[in-house]
Amino acid sequence: MMDAEVLDKYRKAGAILKQVRENAIPMVKKGARLLDVANAIEADIVAKGGKPAFPVNISLNDEAAHDTPGIGDEREFGDDMVKLDIGVHVDGYIADTAVTVDLSGNPDLVKASRKALEEAIKLVRPGVNTGQIGATIEETIEGFGLKPVYNLTGHGLERYVQHAEPAIPNKRIGQGIILEAGQVIAIEPFATNGIGIVVEGPVVEIFSTIKVKPVRMPSEREALKAIEQYNGLPFARRWLGDVKYIDRSLASLMRQGIIHGYPVLVEHEHGLVSQAEHTMIVTEDGCELTT
Repeated sequence: MMDAEVLDKYRKAGAILKQVRENAIPMVKKGARLLDVANAIEADIVAKGGKPAFPVNISLNDEAAHDTPGIGDEREFGDDMVKLDIGVHVDGYIADTAVTVDLSGNPDLVKASRKALEEAIKLVRPGVNTGQIGATIEETIEGFGLKPVYNLTGHGLERYVQHAEPAIPNKRIGQGIILEAGQVIAIEPFATNGIGIVVEGPVVEIFSTIKVKPVRMPSEREALKAIEQYNGLPFARRWLGDVKYIDRSLASLMRQGIIHGYPVLVEHEHGLVSQAEHTMIVTEDGCELTT
């Protein structure tokens, strides 16, 4: 059984995130700046008593994940398929959710990922194999004449760990993992009219710490001091905008294996991508959605 205090923190993170997500959806409109929306969402998280579990992902069109505005980003929403992926933590206990806002006129793509999530949630209970969940996601999305993104998965959530075991596939797999009561998981189907594979693009705005070790340069020490407050959770380059020589320091810290970068993930044949995601706690007789 999950400790009552821990359960309360997971529930609080989810309750905050649910409100933040609903406030965020109407912000996504043509002509709005992505940077303004990201800053507003992250400020709303803090105002409601949480902290961002990772930088708000605002991924457009063929991007599936890991895009967040950079420092001075001037991009505006247009005729875009917009994925908002938002995370909140309370004392390290995480809630993770995503929604697609369609400004591009492709409603079936949005329906496919949302329906796949709904059908997957119905299966969640102790003793269920994650392979069964993946098969249901794939079948549901294929029913719309689309494909899941095969090489992305849902995931477990642990304290200060955004991507933990078990992985929740978005496709049929030969051998999955049996769910157990007390696990916290995020299921996130992605649907596409492309080939269903994402690859790494050239843009990297999100990072996380791998391990901390001594560095020589004062600018690198300053960067590490600013980063340590995130306790290993992902952070954005723009969150460190006041740190001197930040681009050079981040590049050096990556070369030294101290931090890791998350390139934007792009559909291989530039198909449009939609996403839906909820966090849930596996209970004795099903699951409790926190988001």
